Amino acid sequence: MQIHYFAAARAATGVAQEEVGNFATLQELLDDAASRHHGTTDAGQTLADILTRCSFLIDGKRAQQTDSLESAERVDVLPPFAGG
Repeated sequence: MQIHYFAAARAATGVAQEEVGNFATLQELLDDAASRHHGTTDAGQTLADILTRCSFLIDGKRAQQTDSLESAERVDVLPPFAGG
C-alpha cells in the first residue's frame, strides 16, 4: 500500500509518498507513520501533531480513522490547506 503526504504532512515526513505494510485500520497505519517520522515542519510540528487535524482518503474516498484498510491500495493524508 502507498501513503501519500501533502502540505505540512509532507514537510514533517520529508517524503511525498512511501510504501508501507498492511494494516487493519487507518488508525494503525497513522500510528505507525507517526512513530517512524520524527522530523518537523518549519513551524516545529511533528507528523503526530499534524495528523490530529488532517482529512484522509482511502483509494480516493473520504475516510475516518476507524475505517478498514482491507484491499486498500492508497491512503492520502490531507492537512488543512490555506488560501482560496
